[in-house]
Amino acid sequence: MSANTTVQGSDAAPADGAGPLAPDTGPRVDSGAAPGLSPGSTVAVVGTGTMGQGIAQVALTAGHSVRLYDSAPGRAEEAVAAVAGRLERLVAKGRLGAAERDAALDRLHPAAELAGLADAALVVEAIVERLDVKQGLFADLEKVVGDDTVLATNTSSLSVTAIAGGLRRPSRFVGLHFFNPAPLLPLVEVVSGHATDPDTATRAYETMRGWGKTPVRCADTPGFIVNRIARPFYAEALRVFEEGGADPATIDAALRESGGFKMGPFELTDLIGQDVNEAVTRSVWESFFQDPKFTPSLAQRRLVESGRLGRKSGHGWFPYAEGAERPEPHTAPPAEAPARVTVRGSLGPAEPLVELFEAAGITVRRTTGDGYVELPGGARLGLADGETSFEYRKDDVVSFDLALDYAAASRIVLSAREGMDPDILAEAVGLFQALGKKVSVIGDVPGMIVARTVAMLADLAADAVDRRVATAEDVDTAMRLGVNYPAGPLEWAARIGHRRVCDLLGALHDRYPTGRYAPSLALARRGFDEGAEEQS
Repeated sequence: MSANTTVQGSDAAPADGAGPLAPDTGPRVDSGAAPGLSPGSTVAVVGTGTMGQGIAQVALTAGHSVRLYDSAPGRAEEAVAAVAGRLERLVAKGRLGAAERDAALDRLHPAAELAGLADAALVVEAIVERLDVKQGLFADLEKVVGDDTVLATNTSSLSVTAIAGGLRRPSRFVGLHFFNPAPLLPLVEVVSGHATDPDTATRAYETMRGWGKTPVRCADTPGFIVNRIARPFYAEALRVFEEGGADPATIDAALRESGGFKMGPFELTDLIGQDVNEAVTRSVWESFFQDPKFTPSLAQRRLVESGRLGRKSGHGWFPYAEGAERPEPHTAPPAEAPARVTVRGSLGPAEPLVELFEAAGITVRRTTGDGYVELPGGARLGLADGETSFEYRKDDVVSFDLALDYAAASRIVLSAREGMDPDILAEAVGLFQALGKKVSVIGDVPGMIVARTVAMLADLAADAVDRRVATAEDVDTAMRLGVNYPAGPLEWAARIGHRRVCDLLGALHDRYPTGRYAPSLALARRGFDEGAEEQS
């Protein structure tokens, strides 16, 4: 190691990266140009925290000999024992045979110094997220390993290009961003730095496939794929909260029970750690030269400043002390359902509601129109489009939020202007309750919750593809596997309709003229192409 440098195992949850755009050859290498590592080759892991141990376990169970190194005395031996314990638990659960465990342990060894990694075919670094420390480590490694050794960093918040910048042979350097816990989560982002040779990226990609992972290729940009595109999932929820549109519990419920996400953004950031999540957002924002699409939240900053960091501190957006009661989402009281409704025009992605209305015994009359449901009292019930109810001076308008699957959704979110006749709002509430749904009523928020979140995710995803950060397939795969989204954002946008997504963002941009919601050229192009296809 470099003088006066201490390297510790990194236990940090996946964070976000920073760095210049890689050349367009980065994520578009020719698969098959270089084979993956053979199972008999040696893999070295530097850094023995949770992530380092997890990567070592994955390589070990793939058949490699594994050497673990840490600059802190005794840490490598402790990590070997910890990995042995992990394998023992797999045996107890019937997921690994005793003979396989014994063979794996015979291939696992601690290294007392970097020289012990000399014969490694691949070295993966999982140490503290500091550029100078990582650069020092790899400079020392380059003096030890062979010229054909692949050097890889598991960084999630630094530029792969910058880490490799001082190396004699930066062409053999690549990012391998595993997600925590590495043995369980399938996604690995294979990140090509500016100088990464295509064969190196392909060799790393094929090695990850050989380890049973699902690799995706991406260029070295801030946040790579997942942490770049995921930002609106947190940011839009925080924006709705800051505007007084809904409380955290209701926002989380909307995204879970209507949007189909596994966790809401407030409970998820409590799990990640508010300080970690806020630092990630700020890093991406600064790395993109304070682009308004990535603007951090003042409400989250204040939460961090107060020391309410989430589960680890006992309180974040929600309390976690023993016996503490979690806030419940707003749920409207029972209301009487209308006997009939008129559907004027197509409801677009909400068209499945028509069949659900009829199945619930509600008479549906179809006629031409602009795409909304007319209630018996004359109010218009429409899918969130980025406009607000107060802008309609003559009509009473109630908006309903987007759902991943209206049949499967257990909650529907409504939005109405302040002071609306409660009888009119009750008709809308009763209509959805007749479908067996819980109903939440939020403030008059443009784009509501799910619709604006999905639109922003789709916009950043389309922009990333057009900037050659990754392919459309890899973007959707990364978001499904890396953060467990119910659908890839590009897949979801195609289902909704790119023109509709673009129009929604355009309406939001009119109401928030900061540039945050301005549709990207990439999304606008897709909307234009979609319209041209419809007319042909």
